[in-house]
Amino acid sequence: MIYKTYELQKNLPNILKCNMLLLYGENFGLKKEIKEKIIKNKKQKNTTLEINSLYESDVAENENSFYESIYSGSLFSNEKIIIISNCTDKIIKQIENIKEKFPENIFIIILADILDKKSKLRNFFEKGDNNACMPCYLDNERDLENIIIKSFKDQRILMSKETINLLVEKANNDRGNLLNEIEKIKNYSMNKKQVNIQEIKSLINFTGEYKSDALINECLCGNTSGYKKILEELYTNTINQIFFLRILSNKIEKLLKIKETEKDYPNIESLINSIKPAIFWKDKPIIKKQLSIWKLEDLKAIFNEINYTELMCKKNPNSSKIIFFNLFNNICKKANSYS
Repeated sequence: MIYKTYELQKNLPNILKCNMLLLYGENFGLKKEIKEKIIKNKKQKNTTLEINSLYESDVAENENSFYESIYSGSLFSNEKIIIISNCTDKIIKQIENIKEKFPENIFIIILADILDKKSKLRNFFEKGDNNACMPCYLDNERDLENIIIKSFKDQRILMSKETINLLVEKANNDRGNLLNEIEKIKNYSMNKKQVNIQEIKSLINFTGEYKSDALINECLCGNTSGYKKILEELYTNTINQIFFLRILSNKIEKLLKIKETEKDYPNIESLINSIKPAIFWKDKPIIKKQLSIWKLEDLKAIFNEINYTELMCKKNPNSSKIIFFNLFNNICKKANSYS
C-alpha cells in the first residue's frame, strides 16, 4: 500500500497495523523524521520497546543472525522494531522469506535511496498485503517554508521573510539540514522573541557569497572562472565533503529524470516548462544550459562516480580532500569542453 508523506499523521494508525514499511528516496531528513515518529508512537504504548538497527550488508553476511533477530523473543520487551538501512533489491529474498511467516509484535522499517519503477523491492511493498510504502522525495521551497513557519510559531519567535528565504536556501531541499539549523536557532534564542538575520547568518555559518549549490552549478555548467573562484575559498576551509557529494548526487538525479523525458518534447524550453513542481525562474537558464551540455550517459556515469568518490573519501580520510576536488575538477573540465 502506497501512502503519501504529507498524509503521515492521518494514516499513521493504518501504517502501524502493517508488518513492514519501506521508506525510499533522496530525502534523508524526511525518512529520519518518519522513522522517529513511528518509534515515538510505539514507545508511548510500550516503554520497553526494543529497537535493532542493521544494514543490508549485515543481513547478506549473516542471514541466520537476521532471521534469529526476528523470530527469537526478547528478554526485556514483547515488541521489537528492526530498522534496515542502505537497502536495495538485493534484500528482496530475505524479505520475501520472512513475509511467509511473519511473527507478531515485530515491525520492520526498510530504508532505501532512490528506487525506480522496476525495482523488485519497491513493487513488493507497493503491491503486497500488510505492507506500507512511502516515497520520500526532496522537499520543495514551499514545504521548507511551512516547516520554518510552524517551528518558530510554536516557539513564538518572529522571523522575517528574508530570514526564511535564507534558511530555505541553506537547506538545499533536505529538511534534515533545515531541522538542524532550526535547532541551533532555537537553542540560541532561548527567551528572545526575535532573531535578526545577521545573528542567523552567524549561527548557520552562512558566508552569503560561496554556497554549495553555486559551486555545483558552476561546475556542471563548465564555468571555469566562477568555479575556480569558489574553489579557492572552499579549499582553504573545512568542508563537509559528504554533504557536498549528496547535494551533487541529488542535482544529477534531477537532471537524469528530466533528460529521460527529453524525447517527448520538441525543445528544451518546453521540457523545462513542463517540470512539476515548477522550476524557480532564476534557475531556468542554469538548468537549460546543463541539459544542453550533458548527455544521458554522461549523467549516469557521474552518478556512479559520486558513489565511488564518497566511498573513497570515507576509506581514505587523510587524502579525502584531494579525492573530493578531483571529482569536481574533472566534471568541470568535461562540461567546459562540451559547452
